[in-house]
Amino acid sequence: ARASGARVVRIERRQIAAARNAGANSASGDVLFFVDADTQIARGHVTGALEALTHGCAGGGARIAVEQQIPRWAKIALRLFCAIYFACNLGAGAFLFTTARNFREVGGFDEQYFAGEEVYLSQALKKLGRFRILRLPIVTSGRKLRLHSAGKIIRDSLAIGFGGRQAVMSRDKLDLWYDGKREQQA
Repeated sequence: ARASGARVVRIERRQIAAARNAGANSASGDVLFFVDADTQIARGHVTGALEALTHGCAGGGARIAVEQQIPRWAKIALRLFCAIYFACNLGAGAFLFTTARNFREVGGFDEQYFAGEEVYLSQALKKLGRFRILRLPIVTSGRKLRLHSAGKIIRDSLAIGFGGRQAVMSRDKLDLWYDGKREQQA
């Protein structure tokens, strides 16, 4: 990133919300985009987000598509998850947008959460105004769906679902997000 001219912000805390907040706090623009490193966005995401903000939306995100092949169970689970998640009008953490002013007004990403921080940011932004999910899907990594078994992902997801906020307030059982596993390149 530095070699391409980007300013790199280092933090000493290994937490998604803290990293995103550090980036936002060092940004100097009026509009903030949060894009995961393994996510690809297109011109339409930027123009769609800017149009939504211009027309009074407090923030938003985009639907997701997964790159490369993923197991059949993952395709089914992802389709079901997306149908429910986006029906709730929540932004996926891989791509979110808002204004710097709105971000500051809601207090940024809540650092008491080690996962799901995008849900809480989405809910906070909705209190300020409309929240728009762009129809054009972003393309994000299917790595976790290829690296972990259906049982592991379902167990971990159910533990979070039934555990509520407490389940995401510690990194201890959130290895899906924090294990650091990478796929081996062929």
